[in-house]
Amino acid sequence: MSKLIKIFVPIFLFLLLISAYLTPFIETSERISDDVFRLHILANSDSKEDQQLKLKVRDAVLAESQSLFLGCSSLNEIIGVCRKNLDFFAETARKCILENGYDYDVNVFVDREYFNTREYESITLPSGIYNALKIEIGEAKGKNWWCVMFPAICLSAVSESEINDVLDDEEIKLINSDNKYEIRFKIVEIYEKIKSKIS
Repeated sequence: MSKLIKIFVPIFLFLLLISAYLTPFIETSERISDDVFRLHILANSDSKEDQQLKLKVRDAVLAESQSLFLGCSSLNEIIGVCRKNLDFFAETARKCILENGYDYDVNVFVDREYFNTREYESITLPSGIYNALKIEIGEAKGKNWWCVMFPAICLSAVSESEINDVLDDEEIKLINSDNKYEIRFKIVEIYEKIKSKIS
């Protein structure tokens, strides 16, 4: 019994130390996932044609929806606008699909879903459960495309002040960290994956 104690006590203390060290990082990561709204589009398949169609749907949705979000200054407003306009997003996507010679069905909804750590242009978003406008094309079995709708990084050239209005100093520091926190991002990813499966 004493051998087991000698083995497990140091491991337990080490895990406690790691947990205490990472808690602020995890808390900041989770605040980001609570503050950000994403657009998530899944292609019908991984064929070259379906992947190209996905990007055309993306372009159409982003171009047609910009005016919907004028004046939105909070996550709840963005979510509300998206929920009220699900038919609009679906029709925009369907029109684009038909114009490109396909007849895939489209499923559009607002969801909370798990995302791995991802880089987008100059920022890194930590893994976590994010609110998202999800557009599924056809069987939705192909590679996905995503971006940030709030703050409006993929809707327009978002200004620094717009990001500052949404994220606090710690959140901004974390998303602009490049590879500085790579190991911590990975640990948070494991933690968030387990958490998403439990919830």
